Amino acid sequence: MIIRVGSENIVKIEAVRQALSGYDLLKNASIEGCKAESNVSEQPSSLEETVQGAINRAINAFWGCDYSVGLESGTISTSVGNNKRYFEQTICSIYNGNRHGLGFSPAFELPLEIIKLINSGMNLEKATKELGLTDNPRIGRAEGIIGILTRGKSTRIDYTKPAIIMAMIQLQNPELYLARD
Repeated sequence: MIIRVGSENIVKIEAVRQALSGYDLLKNASIEGCKAESNVSEQPSSLEETVQGAINRAINAFWGCDYSVGLESGTISTSVGNNKRYFEQTICSIYNGNRHGLGFSPAFELPLEIIKLINSGMNLEKATKELGLTDNPRIGRAEGIIGILTRGKSTRIDYTKPAIIMAMIQLQNPELYLARD
């Protein structure tokens, strides 16, 4: 069995490997990364755009495999009283050629200074470096901003795995979900 991850980012590939190792059917699968476009902005700024990016990556990675996985992180916002709050969340789409199982990671609030830099056109990695929170220009391929903000108590792999596990629910229980795709 081949599972293709729509990314060459080793952190995303390892998150998929770890999350799927707990499934008897998938634990011996070959998990391979590949370049797959999200066809959304570099820094998705809504739930809908982030979901679409994950779906697009899964579709664009679905060739010569049994399943493909699309992972997309983005910023979502909500109003709390008179204040707008911004959260980072990762969405996973696991695609079997017919159906997308979708899952969400936990979300965490982003610092307002990072949001200001993102709104000025920077992506999350550049904004984090610009604020001096890291010297690493590629935190998405390392601990991620979650690793920085939690001071190592959670890493990007830890944070991504729940989205993958949640996406498996529909594929494990297809009789409970109507075809929606």
